[in-house]
Amino acid sequence: MTPEENFARLQLTLPPPPEPLGVYKPFLVDGNYVYVSGHGPLISKGNFIIGRIGEQLTAEEGKAAARQVGLAILATLRANLGSLNKIERVIKILGMVNATNQFHQHPYIINGCSELFAEIWGNDAGIGVRSAVGMANLPDNIPVEIEAMFKLALPIN
Repeated sequence: MTPEENFARLQLTLPPPPEPLGVYKPFLVDGNYVYVSGHGPLISKGNFIIGRIGEQLTAEEGKAAARQVGLAILATLRANLGSLNKIERVIKILGMVNATNQFHQHPYIINGCSELFAEIWGNDAGIGVRSAVGMANLPDNIPVEIEAMFKLALPIN
């Protein structure tokens, strides 16, 4: 199945593509690669999941927030490329987790996004290299921020 067919089968709903909250590009194509800036768990325009994991949010809620970040990244990809089918594979994701000092399950949280990408592109193309790190805080107290790099199926101009 294609990524778009997998997306339809999963009956997912995308949030609107997030707008930059600073001086940066949320999406950049360089050759055969797409870079996506850090995204938060956007629910609707201007509305994010907020809270610190281990304080206001549980690990399960944090993992769900990371999945929501993945959906926001998919929204940016689709808005800029027109179709998820234009992505050949996930290269890398960097997941940053806003958690208490006592919380140590950062990779578990970022699995929310990684599992989503594997559902869309399959276990081979949907799983790339990854880092999952804890942060003292994130902008506006969001629980998760994720940036990603993808390989294009075909170069676009």
